[in-house]
Amino acid sequence: MVRTPLTPEERERGERLGGLLRAARGERSMVEVAAVAGISAETLRKIETGRAPTPAFFTVAALATALGLSMDELATRCALTPTA
Repeated sequence: MVRTPLTPEERERGERLGGLLRAARGERSMVEVAAVAGISAETLRKIETGRAPTPAFFTVAALATALGLSMDELATRCALTPTA
């Protein structure tokens, strides 16, 4: 199965998500946050750097919970068209 290439907007949204997660992680290590979220540190690294711009919903939800973020906040801040 061939994946449809991501649009520049989708890549940008993935970079925004990664930046938000990285900022929320603060001084905590990738290994620590990944373990709490139930994912690998490499997966978290890929998301934070934008190399995995479209992570699975449940991965994002687990990371949001581990970092004390709401899904509403993440969705709003990562939206393609910023809202007021």
